[in-house]
Amino acid sequence: MSIYIFAFIIMVLVIAGMAIGVIMGREPLKGSCGGIQKLGLKGKCEICGGDMEICESEKQKNLEKKLAARKAVQDLAYDASKPRKN
Repeated sequence: MSIYIFAFIIMVLVIAGMAIGVIMGREPLKGSCGGIQKLGLKGKCEICGGDMEICESEKQKNLEKKLAARKAVQDLAYDASKPRKN
């Protein structure tokens, strides 16, 4: 039981440390590319610099990476519900 209490105290300290780091650092949260422009606020995106074409190409690249990863996982899978052909 003491191990669980010790682990809980450690986790609380880690979370408190991260919260204090955010409070003391005062660094703003960073959104996705194009998010500021879609809200109608003036500002520059760190990735695209305000060029919406670059934002769209980055979104497309991320989508292609996700689809490729999903296909790779499906290629490794084996469907045991189908009968084997001998």
